[in-house]
Amino acid sequence: MEGNTAWLLTSAALVLLMTPGLAFFYGGMVRSKSVLNMLMMCFGSMGLIGVLWVVYGYSMAYGGTVGGVVGNPFEMLGLSGLMTPEGDPTAGTVDVAFQAMFAIITVALIAGAVADRMKFGAWMLFGGLWATLVYFPVAHWVWGSGGWIDELGALDFAGGTAVHTNAGAAALGLVLVLGKRAGWPKEPMKPHNLPYVMLGAGLLWFGWFGFNAGSAYAADGVAGIAFINTVTATAAAMLGWLLLERIRDGKPTSLGAASGVVAGLVAITPACAYVDTWGALAIGTIAGVVCAAAVGLKYRFGYDDSLDVVGVHLVGGLIGTIMLGFVATASVVPDGEGVDGLFYGGSVDLLGKQVLSVVVVMIYSGVVAAILGAVVKAVTGGRVSTEDEVAGIDEAEHAESAYDVAGGRGGRPTSAGGGMASSAKKLEETNS
Repeated sequence: MEGNTAWLLTSAALVLLMTPGLAFFYGGMVRSKSVLNMLMMCFGSMGLIGVLWVVYGYSMAYGGTVGGVVGNPFEMLGLSGLMTPEGDPTAGTVDVAFQAMFAIITVALIAGAVADRMKFGAWMLFGGLWATLVYFPVAHWVWGSGGWIDELGALDFAGGTAVHTNAGAAALGLVLVLGKRAGWPKEPMKPHNLPYVMLGAGLLWFGWFGFNAGSAYAADGVAGIAFINTVTATAAAMLGWLLLERIRDGKPTSLGAASGVVAGLVAITPACAYVDTWGALAIGTIAGVVCAAAVGLKYRFGYDDSLDVVGVHLVGGLIGTIMLGFVATASVVPDGEGVDGLFYGGSVDLLGKQVLSVVVVMIYSGVVAAILGAVVKAVTGGRVSTEDEVAGIDEAEHAESAYDVAGGRGGRPTSAGGGMASSAKKLEETNS
């Protein structure tokens, strides 16, 4: 028991690291005048969802089921009855900690879709409402005892449905309501710091081993299978993305490599403990190629998903979840509890369950996100003014800039007589 507890605590820490990693990944992809706002949206999710989770979120996800739809929010309100050292910690406080990190990053994922334009206060209000009305109930559907997807028998080992399809659909619903960035798509809006993007992707890949292998809830062979499949599919997805870029555009790019990594991680998440090496390679390769193609859909259909949350997380989540109906194999699942997909001699039943579960989550999340986005927009305005958007959302929302260039603040001024503000003034006086 002690070894499993240590592994789950370590995995929880790894998953928490994924959100700062996501902040770097997203932050490098936005323009320099928006990077702090993007970092703040990710960190804001850590604070807000961290509090909501322990107050009522965990109970809504894992409390006694109410009609298979949601856990009883009052059963473990404020973690009542859980904050004790007795019993199995992996079924109590450690589980709360591990699953808190999933809730945090799921909300943070949505932020990339609304980069450059959404007010920070509006984002925080949306994030809290969406987590309450969508993520907590959907987590119950998929993983909670008595949740309807769990009872259906659909497979989602670590969050292809509950996390990635869920967040990707919410991103699409929100951007349709919030509207396009000023100047999009005519003006170029290139990533301002590709090394940040690569660093963020690397941190995500590192933390994802806690995400996937940690979901085994034990330091055992299942965790090992999830671990190696996460490596395999991710590597294949990166190569698939780069190959498509090379054929389509003539050059493989660093942004493509980083995006391919994330696409592979997303797609293997629901399947990592249910497939063999060939299944992992298939899922990763298909995800890399299809997601690379899917990011261009926003130009065809006219929705401004700033950082391709829809193309990577929604599409990648759909691929990984649905492909389980084809490449799942009982040979990697202990105790005869596994099920075979169509390519391994199974019936069409599993495929039907996978499609039904992921489509319902996609529609529910997207519709509720659009409604919540409209409410938040009516209450707060939703987005900054065009003038503030053009000048830079960092200055407008946070009175800071990431880089001390062209008269930027470079952070809040310190007390009189010291710090960056004083140094800038002295430099100005010297130059004049």
